[in-house]
Amino acid sequence: MHDIRFIRDTPDAFDAAMARRGLSGVSAQVLALDSARREKITASETAQAERNAASKQVGAAKARGDEAEFTRLRDLVAAKKAEIADLDAAAKAADEDLRALLMSLPNLLNAEVPDGADEAENVELRRWGTPRDLDFAPKEHYDLDGVKPGMDFETAAKLSGARFVVLSGAVARIHRALAQFMVNTHVDDNGLTETWTPVLVREEMLYGTGQLPKFGEDSYQTREGWWLVPTAEVTLTNIVNGLIVEDASLPRRYVAHTQCFRSEAGSAGRDTAGMLRQHQFEKVEMVSITRPEASADEHDRMTRCAEDILERLGLPYRTVVLCSGDTGFGAVRTHDIEVWLPGQGSYREISSVSNCGAFQARRMNARFRPEGGGKPEFVHTLNGSGLAVGRTLIAVLENGQQADGSVDLPACLHPYLGGKTRLAADGTLV
Repeated sequence: MHDIRFIRDTPDAFDAAMARRGLSGVSAQVLALDSARREKITASETAQAERNAASKQVGAAKARGDEAEFTRLRDLVAAKKAEIADLDAAAKAADEDLRALLMSLPNLLNAEVPDGADEAENVELRRWGTPRDLDFAPKEHYDLDGVKPGMDFETAAKLSGARFVVLSGAVARIHRALAQFMVNTHVDDNGLTETWTPVLVREEMLYGTGQLPKFGEDSYQTREGWWLVPTAEVTLTNIVNGLIVEDASLPRRYVAHTQCFRSEAGSAGRDTAGMLRQHQFEKVEMVSITRPEASADEHDRMTRCAEDILERLGLPYRTVVLCSGDTGFGAVRTHDIEVWLPGQGSYREISSVSNCGAFQARRMNARFRPEGGGKPEFVHTLNGSGLAVGRTLIAVLENGQQADGSVDLPACLHPYLGGKTRLAADGTLV
């Protein structure tokens, strides 16, 4: 959410920032609602003062026997009471309209974010690794002989419908090993605090991180009113919801491995084959809570944490900074990390690391108390995949594939697989 004082003081700058998001004339809408709200509040305060003054005079008129004045003042007090109630209701309605508008507006982009209409104009920052030069035609993950026994889309469709999968045997174990490897690396080497959180949350938690109100169709809601989390960003970030934390406790760095749920409402027809885009999936999510001046460096640090996982797995990747037209609703700047998938012959997103500045903190009223004293300030929040477990499984299978349908597995996973090093063409670990 945005600071209304910033919009009042610098409407032209705010409009210029919104223009980068493809929106125009926003400050006029905001300020009209703000003006209406403030006018009703001022009018209510004036009416309240008039009512108080009249109330003091009622007794005096009664005491001196001035019935006409007493009646006039009594009627005035009653009229002012009704007027105040109407003005307060109008002010509340205007305040709700203003809040709804502010909650629907995307974050202001960092000045360093490149301009662009869509993902085609994202800017590559760096690459790591070289895709293997295969002497056979590479297959996608679901077509590999060694994978087919353990990746069942037909049974999943019977159980749940499209965009679900049943993993079993060796493939399920590799999937689990990847998640354990990621969490252990982030905890032992990157200094993140392992956290286990619910996957069912209250509606206000999704408002806090920006999934609501705009993106409600992308998530699932239960009949009881809980929402299924699209990512542990929701729970980890909202740990500081409504809090004033001590300066000395920052930065707070969390990591969680959770199930995630997305309706994929905006992706009809995309990536329907295999398990690249699922309604239910697992992610290892990183979240940092920092001081404002530290968030840019923390963004780079989190990006390196995600890149390091891919490097340890030996998976070629490239890192891009998203352009203005592709940056998500709540971010001031986002790095996407794209892993090489031989089966598709392209780089595909496997992690998105975003600095949200004070945008989520303002929605959550999450602040910190400066060490030297002074008024509490909004924290900055950051989030990123470290990594998407299912997509990492795809990348491991496709990059390690051999001509006979078997898969050579990364050395860093061997300890998690009982020393086994390869997924054989018959679907067993050997």
